[in-house]
Amino acid sequence: METAVLMKPDVAYKKAYMSFYHEWKASGEKMIPWVIAKDPAYFEKMVQELLDAEKGIGLKKGYVPDSTYWLMHHEKVIGVVNIRHELSEILRNSGGHIGYGIRPSERQKGYAKLLLKLSLQEIKKLGVQRALVVCDDWNTASRRTILANGGIQDEDYIEENGAVVQRFWIHTDKMA
Repeated sequence: METAVLMKPDVAYKKAYMSFYHEWKASGEKMIPWVIAKDPAYFEKMVQELLDAEKGIGLKKGYVPDSTYWLMHHEKVIGVVNIRHELSEILRNSGGHIGYGIRPSERQKGYAKLLLKLSLQEIKKLGVQRALVVCDDWNTASRRTILANGGIQDEDYIEENGAVVQRFWIHTDKMA
């Protein structure tokens, strides 16, 4: 695990990403972060859209610039993170600065903790001193990951459908 690194999306890793994508799709689970729900049928176009979003190019109304990274280990996509450069009202309530997910077969191995740690280092480079990270109240694994990375719990947010979103702030200015 110690050799897992963040990589920007790259067409050179199409086979690795498609393996990640198909495993997640087959699981039937919700695709988190939202960027992994993008249809990779036109892979090169999808990668370019992800890279453009970092520069604020082609964003849908209400969206903010965001950076997507793939957590890679031995040429295998282990997880994906989407880092929002700023918070809109929706993100402040239930999306946060950082959304991440680990492929089903690689969970419970410490990758989520590493992915969040590396993501916090990236968002610090953007000048964000306090990053908001959220999880559903039933997701105890994600809550443990956030707390292990210095999360300080804030008020929960109740979505219109009644789902409870737990909100945590992490101080990036205290990170090495």
